[in-house]
Amino acid sequence: MTAPRPAEPPSEDLSRLADLHGVATAYSPSPDRTVAASAAAVALTLAALGVDASTPGAVRAALAARERELGARLLPPTVVGWGSGPPAALAALPEGSRLLIETEQGETRASAEHLPPGVHRLTVTVPDGRTATAHLVVAPARLPSPAGRSHGLLVQLYSLLSRRSWGMGDLGDLAELAGWAGRSLGAGFVQVNPLHAAVPGAPTDPSPYRPSSRRFPDPVHLRIEDVPECAYVEDRERLRALLERSGRLREAVLDKGALIDRDAVWELKREALELLCEVPLGPGRRAAYCDFLAEQGQALEDHATWYALAEVHGPDWHRWPTGLRDPRSAETVRARNGLMDRVDFWSRLAWLTDTQLTAAQRAGREAGMPVGIVHDLAVGVHPGGADAWAQQDYFAAGMSVGAPPDAFNARGQDWGLPPWRPDRLAESGYAPFRELLRALFRYAGALRIDHVMGLFRLWWVPLGHPPTEGTYVRYDAEAMLAVLVLEASRAGALVIGEDLGTVEPGVREALRERGVLGTSVLWFERDWEGDGRPLPPDRWRADCLATATTHDLPSTAARLTGEHVELRDSLGLLTRPLEQERAEAAADTAEWLALLTELGLLNGTGGTDTSSEEAEIQAVHRFLLRTPARMVGVWLPDGVGDRRPQNLPGTWDQYPNWRLPIADAAGRPVTLEDLAASPRLHALIEVLRQPPDASGG
Repeated sequence: MTAPRPAEPPSEDLSRLADLHGVATAYSPSPDRTVAASAAAVALTLAALGVDASTPGAVRAALAARERELGARLLPPTVVGWGSGPPAALAALPEGSRLLIETEQGETRASAEHLPPGVHRLTVTVPDGRTATAHLVVAPARLPSPAGRSHGLLVQLYSLLSRRSWGMGDLGDLAELAGWAGRSLGAGFVQVNPLHAAVPGAPTDPSPYRPSSRRFPDPVHLRIEDVPECAYVEDRERLRALLERSGRLREAVLDKGALIDRDAVWELKREALELLCEVPLGPGRRAAYCDFLAEQGQALEDHATWYALAEVHGPDWHRWPTGLRDPRSAETVRARNGLMDRVDFWSRLAWLTDTQLTAAQRAGREAGMPVGIVHDLAVGVHPGGADAWAQQDYFAAGMSVGAPPDAFNARGQDWGLPPWRPDRLAESGYAPFRELLRALFRYAGALRIDHVMGLFRLWWVPLGHPPTEGTYVRYDAEAMLAVLVLEASRAGALVIGEDLGTVEPGVREALRERGVLGTSVLWFERDWEGDGRPLPPDRWRADCLATATTHDLPSTAARLTGEHVELRDSLGLLTRPLEQERAEAAADTAEWLALLTELGLLNGTGGTDTSSEEAEIQAVHRFLLRTPARMVGVWLPDGVGDRRPQNLPGTWDQYPNWRLPIADAAGRPVTLEDLAASPRLHALIEVLRQPPDASGG
């Protein structure tokens, strides 16, 4: 069948049908411009939601069916209640309707007033005898604000090597960093990149934002020597040989200029873990492992089964034998039974990693951190990976998440991640989202949500089509937020939304109302509704994590010197003449430095040896202290003058994304031990430990 031409706009019936399913027929890349979605994009998106819109007749039939369904519906599949009051959705029920609520805690109630937080089962009977059931999510009205201001470190864990790690940073390094930063730097948190399980097989996609699974962590981050069974491995010679090889990997990165080689690290760790898993667990350890298996249940069994099958059939389940593509098929059950030793191996690795993640969080809290480790939730998963296989019913087949064209990217973006179906989420009471959050909050003091706008809507791109031929699909943001607030409150954790870039009106306000912090990056904070100049500190929002940069942006040193422009030019990424880009970057930096000078913040605290660049980096962070931001983060590479971004958007193999160790201004790798002794880092942190009025002129 030939798809309609992309330029063809949706018909009136198709537009109405799309609207009833939360599919947009237009979007606004800027306040003064509206772009219509193509009829093809709308029809394909509806098809991914199980709605036939392939012909005008099919559209009319689907529209009539949807209108009948909504007209007869007493309740949506998931109802939300905030605090102690009754859910707003119940106000639309006919007078005299009776409620029956089975609470998560096992109680039965006839009123929706003063329900305990949780996900309950609601049954409604209206006077004419009709009944309806729904999931009832009751969440606290908002998350508590952080108790006082805290400062902390932002780091990509793989980039933080110690003299004990195996060629990339690991969870032992994270625990050491948290313990040291809490006690010696007065830090309140350490934020890391997503530590989700990767798709196996070399070469592994190094990006932590395209994982196989978001529900379980990656065992490549394990500190092998910290696993108790390591002391009892029988083949000591083989283990010693692995330790020697890991030392050579580490030395290659730290002393010889090699890139971080995740695949080589994993090859060694996997061999070591095979040895460790041959060691019988002691009674206490066995009991703890059994508890973990019971707690994680079907989700862990599916996860471990996928990895066991991937060892045999490859890492893309779409290419497996037909029967194995269904996680619930008889063929999959037989295959799992035949691979039970490998299923147990992968289950054990998930447990070991969870245990070390929990230990890292405990190390931070015991060091006095009020928050501890801030973990990062990627926006989606790899289409061929474990989650996409195990949760097929919840993902939209034939679709990928991305971003529409905008002023910075005329072609739009396709991130290669299948989106969740909003209808299936609602029908399940958001069970997959709840389980995902619960898994992460086991060891997180706070959770950063990448592209938090995805709780409201996502840009869906039909496979095989360019990102320009996508459209937005809306999610029930109130329900998504209720689940998020519920699970975070149960864990006593904070939530930080990455709300950079194009954000539709009302999103930041909705997040703030529920206690979700935003993300403010200095270089983007300008008076966009006024003169466009740098935003004075007293006009910044309080409910945010304020930073000078992120993993996707130039380091502060590179920004101040303009080296980020030269880097992009050397890779052919500039879309305008080099001189024009240089001039614009220099003008941007000059405006910020002028404001820092005006505020009296350019007073170095590093003594007479403080360079002008170091003084400017300190001034940038003094400025962040002048804002009301509840959390202030330091990009750890900024503490030693690193010039290079960890990730350069728009590149694939032209730049070593996600493979660089933290380095000093000369490009020499800096170990965790070096960081702990770095006068430059200590001087920068000392800025953050001073009261705001003492840190400037």
